[in-house]
Amino acid sequence: MTFSIVARSADGRHFGVAVASKFLAVGAMVPAAAVTREGRPGGALATQALANLRYKGEGLRLLAEGRSAKETVEALTGADELAAERQLGVVDAEGQAATYTGPGCLPWAGGATGYGYAIQGNILAGSRVVALMEEAWLASDPRGPLARRLLAALTAGDKVGGDSRGKQSAALYVVAAGEGYDGSDVLVDLRVDDHEEPVAELARLLDVHDLLFGKPDPEELLALEGELAAEVSGLLSERGFTGELGKALGNWGGRENLEMRLVDGKIDPVVLDYLRNSPTGG
Repeated sequence: MTFSIVARSADGRHFGVAVASKFLAVGAMVPAAAVTREGRPGGALATQALANLRYKGEGLRLLAEGRSAKETVEALTGADELAAERQLGVVDAEGQAATYTGPGCLPWAGGATGYGYAIQGNILAGSRVVALMEEAWLASDPRGPLARRLLAALTAGDKVGGDSRGKQSAALYVVAAGEGYDGSDVLVDLRVDDHEEPVAELARLLDVHDLLFGKPDPEELLALEGELAAEVSGLLSERGFTGELGKALGNWGGRENLEMRLVDGKIDPVVLDYLRNSPTGG
């Protein structure tokens, strides 16, 4: 009933899971991930089919102890009386990956692994779902954001049928030490719980997430001076934010939830474009 990809970024700093299913709120069930910190290895996993939610906490504990992906899968399924009906994908801190499909999983069911990723699915439209997810993952830029690479793979599977029963929910979960909002480890945590096109909606939400929480590129920042300063001041005034430019921009940015992109004395081109195209008034 579910297809997913579990992966590690090429530099080993980010771990994440993307998943979709004909199942309500799949993001609450399937993904788990933890960062590498203070000598404790990180990793990520997806538990699905007859999902065993205990796999999440126990699996992350095993990975933190230094168990490999393969050892983690063996330990979890080996102690589970219902392992024949489970499906599990794991990536460890070293990029080793393992996927498991119990013989009792409904067809089509199976998976694929490579360095840094594990892809798996059950009750799928066919083996091409996993094959094209893998192809999309390998074709994506290893230097690109892990969330985008995971979404590309999930989208590829969705486009060729995904869950053979239909569509309902999707989720994207990525962790990175201290890189999330206010220094948290959760970089991306997006869920579409019940939607006619959950993967497409997930892509829209990721665009919004990147707008609000993306970090500005220092090399692209524009100095707030001269004609640009005058333009920004005018645009802010039209929206009811007047006074000293830096303070006015900060107040407007706070209202729009763009605090993560504000830089003293400069403006992110993303923020400038948003300001130019946002409605005036109120």
